[in-house]
Amino acid sequence: MEIDSEIRKTARCDQVNAAARRFADSAERRGEVARKRRATDSDVVDSNEQIIARADRLLVSGEVPAQAVIELGGQDPVGSIRSLERVIGFANELQAVNFLARGSRAAAAVARISLVDKGREIPMGTGSMVSPQLLLTNNHVLPTPTVAESVVVEFMAEAGLDNTPNTTVRHRLAPDDFFVTSEHLDYTLVRVASGPDGEAPGTSFGWNPLIADSGKIVIGEAMNVIGHPMGRLKEISIRDNRLDLQLDDFLHYTSDTEPGNSGSPVFNDQWEIVALHHSGVPKKDDNGRLLRKDGKQWQPGDGEDTIDWVANEGVRVSVLLRDLGSRRFDPAQRKLLDELGPTAELSSESAAAEPESAAVPHLSITESAVRGAPGRSSAFGGRRSVMFLHGRGQQERDPADLRRTWAAGLNKGLTLAELSPVDPADVYFPYYGNQLIASMSASESVVDTGSGIYESLVEEAAHRAGMPTTADVPVAEEGFGNVVLGRVRDQLGWIAARSRLDSVLIGALFKDVAAYLDDEQVRKSVLDTVLTEMPTRGELVLVSHSLGTVVALDLLTQLPREVEVSLLVTAGSPLGMDAVHRKLLIGGPNRPERVGEWLNTWYAGDPVAIGCPLRPTWGPGLRDLPVENPEDHAHDIDEYLAHPEVAAVIGRKLAA
Repeated sequence: MEIDSEIRKTARCDQVNAAARRFADSAERRGEVARKRRATDSDVVDSNEQIIARADRLLVSGEVPAQAVIELGGQDPVGSIRSLERVIGFANELQAVNFLARGSRAAAAVARISLVDKGREIPMGTGSMVSPQLLLTNNHVLPTPTVAESVVVEFMAEAGLDNTPNTTVRHRLAPDDFFVTSEHLDYTLVRVASGPDGEAPGTSFGWNPLIADSGKIVIGEAMNVIGHPMGRLKEISIRDNRLDLQLDDFLHYTSDTEPGNSGSPVFNDQWEIVALHHSGVPKKDDNGRLLRKDGKQWQPGDGEDTIDWVANEGVRVSVLLRDLGSRRFDPAQRKLLDELGPTAELSSESAAAEPESAAVPHLSITESAVRGAPGRSSAFGGRRSVMFLHGRGQQERDPADLRRTWAAGLNKGLTLAELSPVDPADVYFPYYGNQLIASMSASESVVDTGSGIYESLVEEAAHRAGMPTTADVPVAEEGFGNVVLGRVRDQLGWIAARSRLDSVLIGALFKDVAAYLDDEQVRKSVLDTVLTEMPTRGELVLVSHSLGTVVALDLLTQLPREVEVSLLVTAGSPLGMDAVHRKLLIGGPNRPERVGEWLNTWYAGDPVAIGCPLRPTWGPGLRDLPVENPEDHAHDIDEYLAHPEVAAVIGRKLAA
């Protein structure tokens, strides 16, 4: 027992020193956070990616009322970072009354861990049930299976409503069944033995699920810690705690915690675990010596409560889960891991999951050029999928960022329609932006070859925009002659004047559509890319935009029979133009039989949707929905999806 005690003491000292080093090394980053806070006059500051992910999660979970989103969006565009920061700030400032009940439920799963030594019980730390049978705490609390066998776990070690201590419920641990630990991340996950009644402790006290998804908290948000400081009855530190910095593996935050809080779960305001508390950060002098609260050098025997703790550090849950997913387990252990539930995103199909399998993969731009942003087949009841199909001009973009932009627009519309938002991670986003450009570069430009499709598109668009018909002018044998090029410029100028978009941009849009339609190699490469990054069975809600609507119609002829397209949404589509639909794989404006419901939304000032409405050309089997987009964002997909009447069609189909 003395050896085990020495091991725990050494492990504890190592963690404190490591936390102090990380704190010192991140001084410049903390300074940058302070500068951002002064510049924005807001506690909530973080990277754009973190802000978007956090706001999406709050909207998806319904934590921010629809009316509040509308009012906050009145100060800045709803999709802007500043507006999303306001959404997060609003969620921090006001809490529903069920905040207390949800906190009480979370606290019930938190237990005191005490070492049993020669008849004495010595409090060591805190643990939390994260599944019916598994308890999470620190490595320095339970560094070995031998130590785990020597402790008792006490639930209900807290004061009751009359302020008298409750009768505790005691369990022993079963490390032979499951014991996983990490010194670097300072976590231990261990099975708790059943009680005398044979029931798992989580059955009586519940558990706090571990969530791999990003977006659980951002810098400046409140944090809540539940534990047993100094071995006392259960206590909670709420509201006056803030996340200060996000490191790769750890979080730094201000919180009134004490020794004994080791192993405590750290929650956001939605009572989701964001970190495993493991150490305070001590103040040190220039020589690296610990300092007391009175400024004097700390001496052994002074007690940890006299140390000047300047911050706290916790292990990020998403990182912990990635480490857990990288390990190998036997079938019995994997069965216990399955009880962590789908939010942990640990695959039980293989012996060892890839370290990056937790949450939505964080792809670099280079990786994104090859891979799309995969959706989750388990979303929407596991029988329905939603897929966004983007248009042209998306090369060198990160598909995960693009998917969040689409989802932000849709979620704005769903919120205004008083429907549940979607989690971007649930959405399939096949990315073909780089493939389109690469395949176009492999062949000559459509305009350079003089195929005529580009000219036809521009001419038809100009005619539909009200430009007087010009006399036919023969095309020079070696391509577009100066006369034709001049006519195209005039037509683009006419369209631009009526749409208030730049004529160069409009020309580029039509050029990419023409390239896709006229070059079979370009078309094949795009379709093949999309088909490899989408669901292969079940019900599909397909939302497409711009060139993506053309790809979508061709895609319908290529889908596996196991895929049922229950809803097709086309936004800002050129499908009403003769030069487009006559070149489709279906051979004209013939409504595909495999489409259940078809919604086409368009804005009269969108030059790409100038062939809309589609109903006169494609027949009565679709619904045309005109909307009003901002003139300077006439063709933007997030503007289309932000209209509640558009989003409602998608939301109701997903909820059906």
